[in-house]
Amino acid sequence: MTGVTLTPAAADKILSDNFAPWVLDLGLTVDSLDADGQGAVLRLPWSDRLAREGGGLSGQALMAAADTATVIAVSAARGGFVPMTTVQQSITFQRAVTGADVLVRARLTKAGKRMAFADITLCDAGTDEIAAHATAVYALLG
Repeated sequence: MTGVTLTPAAADKILSDNFAPWVLDLGLTVDSLDADGQGAVLRLPWSDRLAREGGGLSGQALMAAADTATVIAVSAARGGFVPMTTVQQSITFQRAVTGADVLVRARLTKAGKRMAFADITLCDAGTDEIAAHATAVYALLG
């Protein structure tokens, strides 16, 4: 979409400048951005605070991480942050994550002027097993 390359440090700044405090409290960091500018990998660090009964990471935290990773992927494709809103997000939980960070990989499947579509996988960083899979659609407002 643009010739400007976003760095992980710039993407981390997008997180700190544009997300609500409760999202920042998740502790997400940008691990990497795809060289083609169409994807991002964020790390959701394990926290007992985010665990539900039984010790698994809560679905709400995973959904918020998937949503956030997609905003970073869209920002990478655009060369910087633009206002956007989630139009649709669907997630399927496949296994519990206990005691491990989660790697959240958002990959744009289509990015236009006004809409972006993404495929997101959330993997247990300790085993590389997929914990959840999501799809999302965003309206680009700027």
